[in-house]
Amino acid sequence: MPINILMPALSPTMTEGTLAKWLVKEGDEIASGDVIAEIETDKATMEVEAIDEGTIGKIFVAEGTEAVAVNQVIAVVLEEGEDASAISDAPAVAAPSPAAPAPAASTNGSTPPPAAAAPAPAAPAAGGGNRVFASPLARRIAKDKGIDLTALKGSGPHGRIVKADVENAQPGQAAPAAAAATPAAAAAPAASGPGAKEMADLLGMTYTQEPLSGMRKVIAKRLTESKQQVPHFYLTVDCQVDELLKVRKELNGRSDAYKISVNDFVIRAVALALKKVPAANASYDESGLLFYNNADVSVAVATPAGLITPIIKAAETKGLAAISTEMKDLAVRARDGKLKPEEYQGGTFSVSNLGMFGIKDFSAVINPPQGCILAVGAGEQRPVVKDGALTIATVMSCTLSVDHRVVDGAVGAQFLAAFKKLIEDPLTMLL
Repeated sequence: MPINILMPALSPTMTEGTLAKWLVKEGDEIASGDVIAEIETDKATMEVEAIDEGTIGKIFVAEGTEAVAVNQVIAVVLEEGEDASAISDAPAVAAPSPAAPAPAASTNGSTPPPAAAAPAPAAPAAGGGNRVFASPLARRIAKDKGIDLTALKGSGPHGRIVKADVENAQPGQAAPAAAAATPAAAAAPAASGPGAKEMADLLGMTYTQEPLSGMRKVIAKRLTESKQQVPHFYLTVDCQVDELLKVRKELNGRSDAYKISVNDFVIRAVALALKKVPAANASYDESGLLFYNNADVSVAVATPAGLITPIIKAAETKGLAAISTEMKDLAVRARDGKLKPEEYQGGTFSVSNLGMFGIKDFSAVINPPQGCILAVGAGEQRPVVKDGALTIATVMSCTLSVDHRVVDGAVGAQFLAAFKKLIEDPLTMLL
């Protein structure tokens, strides 16, 4: 029976994507693990691997097609002995179900039944048409050992089953009961009044319209939800950075192997401050508050398509040179749309720095489910009072946006005090 290749969900938030490029054509033979297509998500361009082997019988979605729904049939694979006469028209699109980054989904003969959207992906059981998310190598090892993949809990990104999970499993292990689906989130209330385009048309205004990118759609949705659902409050502190600038200049003069930025110092200071005040490294969940063991710092990077936040993971364990090198690499690949989902999904705390644009201070919108985001302004010379005398210092204003459900005012103030101390005495960050 022909095998349907479905539009995969390559991130938890993905409901549709662009089929950027086919790397195979009708009549090509493929094997499990072969890269068959490139998919553009709201954040990046990713390669898609085949799960099954056979011959590409028909391609239903042409390359360059936008807004292809998750679980839509994009092609059909013919098994050995089958020919094109076995192919019917493309089946209807199944209800999208956000899932882990994985190879292209496939089903034998029919699309999976509609599934409720879940807040985070997991490796689904095979029953009911859902497929198990596993690497091709894990599948081969499981087949050789006689292990039921539906019985395993994946330790890879977003619950994907990897080689180690299969090697540690016992043959004949029973499959767990399927988890109850999470009810879909209630639809946002419709906006009242005419939209911007309708208003402009009514008034005879002239304009140029540009289509929304997938990233811009997600930004609009998530930030609207954040401001509507997360109770923000804001705390601001002024940091004197003359000593930091002096240390930075000295460090950068010692080697051409790295060029440390002020933002690298900020990332390092945030991570160390979170270790000193772990109550600020937290998220709200209805099941209970989550306090994270590592400071995974998300850093806002502007790209032509919109904002993305690559992550410096366990930043408290990394020195300034390591942070600088990693951040430069992440920023370049973010602008090129080449980040992997695990490099921008997650994070426990965000930093948004507009100082390089001359912005004095601002308040950033929290990136759920994180509990805080630090907005960093430009360092500028200002009059300050030291020991009762008026003098000039380079001052940088930093504003902490806080989710009041998880972080109280006192905790936010303690975090900013720890951050300010590190920024104003940068040598402590080198110890």
